[in-house]
Amino acid sequence: MIVEPTSSPPLRYKGRGWIRVGPSTRPATPQEESVLTERRWAANLPFDARPLASATIDDLDLARFRDVVLPQLVADDVLRENGRPVDQQLASLRFLASPEFRPTPTGVLVIGRDPEEHLPGSYVQFVRFDGVQLSAPMLSQHRVSGTAPEVLLEVEEILRSHIDTIRTFEGMPTEERTPSVPFEALQQLFRNAVLHRTYESSNAPVRVSWFDDRVEIHSPGGPYGQVTVETIGQPGLTDYRNPTLAGALGQLGFVQRFGVGIQIARDRLVQNGNPPLEFQASVAAVVAIVWLKT
Repeated sequence: MIVEPTSSPPLRYKGRGWIRVGPSTRPATPQEESVLTERRWAANLPFDARPLASATIDDLDLARFRDVVLPQLVADDVLRENGRPVDQQLASLRFLASPEFRPTPTGVLVIGRDPEEHLPGSYVQFVRFDGVQLSAPMLSQHRVSGTAPEVLLEVEEILRSHIDTIRTFEGMPTEERTPSVPFEALQQLFRNAVLHRTYESSNAPVRVSWFDDRVEIHSPGGPYGQVTVETIGQPGLTDYRNPTLAGALGQLGFVQRFGVGIQIARDRLVQNGNPPLEFQASVAAVVAIVWLKT
């Protein structure tokens, strides 16, 4: 069998994916197939910077772009001297893909009127359970949709509202109060889940499941690039499934330092006295498990 380069990997023969590594050809592993699917050729652009066939410029909130987003992404002096039309401004930030001038996933996620219309999984499902299993009664649930900045801010307020205060008396000269889980740890892990999820190969939402003993944050799409099922969570290892979206959210203040979110979460959990952070990873999803302090 000869495997030729293709614009739509992975190459399949009789239902099995095949790849060429050096001089040899062999069946692709499930993880390799997942990565290849997300690396389809489109002018060598990642999915979040490619044109969305279903969207037009009318699907973007241009007033919000002009009044709220653009001033945060472009310096004032550049804006004053910039005489380019709005479609060129959008394209320069990869919110539109030229020459078609169709919105990209990043544009839809940051300034879209209805991101779910074009990216069905771009919402978050939060459920608080009265117990430690999925079969336990639900105390509350929220379905949060909108642009990525709106979703991040709204869900983070929900997370804050569910953090309990733990009071410790034994062995203490005075009462000690600490949160059941540090908010910054949840914030970093939740933002990672939204930022690194796949928007191309899954319509599932990011899910936050809050149990009596833990919080599970489910992100559709397995580890990406140099981060693998075996190495996820290791310090210093990072890769970007959605680099264009990451850049935009970073400029909007939602990403402080790239590549350190997991370490910040680990540090805050240790400082607060919580059990260590855990991960469960597969080619289909990554689950971060945060154990509550009791």
